[in-house]
Amino acid sequence: MTQEKFLLGRVAMVTGGASGIGRAMALAFAQAGADVAIGSRTASTSPCKNEIEARGVRALAMNLDVTSANSVLAFYEAVVKTFGKVDILANSAGIGAEQSICNHPDEVWDQLINVNLNGVYRTIKLCLPGMISRRWGRIINIASTAAEVGSPTNAAYCASKAAVVGLTRCVALEGAPYGVTCNAISPGWVETKLGKSWMTEIAETSNLPFSEYIQQVKQANPQKRMIQPEEIGSLAVFLCRDEALGITMQNITVSAGSLW
Repeated sequence: MTQEKFLLGRVAMVTGGASGIGRAMALAFAQAGADVAIGSRTASTSPCKNEIEARGVRALAMNLDVTSANSVLAFYEAVVKTFGKVDILANSAGIGAEQSICNHPDEVWDQLINVNLNGVYRTIKLCLPGMISRRWGRIINIASTAAEVGSPTNAAYCASKAAVVGLTRCVALEGAPYGVTCNAISPGWVETKLGKSWMTEIAETSNLPFSEYIQQVKQANPQKRMIQPEEIGSLAVFLCRDEALGITMQNITVSAGSLW
């Protein structure tokens, strides 16, 4: 096994894998030699499957709704039927909402918690037993700097991401005796379609042009930039290395020095 293809023979399952951070992780896993399954609401129309296969590995793409236990089970079973197992689980599916607690619509709260937290629970619940039985596994949950920093208009998002970090720690301890690690990656603002859409919403609320607001975000960052999705993909791959076995139960911030 070459250093570059150290994941040969491994299988990665990525939620939210058709775009943004999920896509970056999926491509990074493929580049390292893993077969990759992506699930998202747009997986069937995404070019990501072809991008994965172009790296010389097998790929599976399925539409996935992480709020549905049946949808998650169907995706997991298809991955196991196609590739035989799941060695690496990367949970990237997520949504956000700008809403204060006062007058917070219950359906918005419930939907955000269901996607960001319950979706992670559903996939881990299915994948963890096999990892434990094979005594090797890597679980990577995308949290957020919002897990540690509050915002008056992001209560549901902050609560969901803080909960993901808590879940990560419990899963890490459950898997620790069996060679299974579980870590959270908490990015700051990442230059993705979802990130830009969310910033557009904030800009409109602040009565600022989007171009002006995004420049404010970059200038407020100590490195004067936004995180690129490929940076998260590279970190996710590193966490899959045998040399990274000792890294578990961690919430790793990637924010270029910014708190939010």
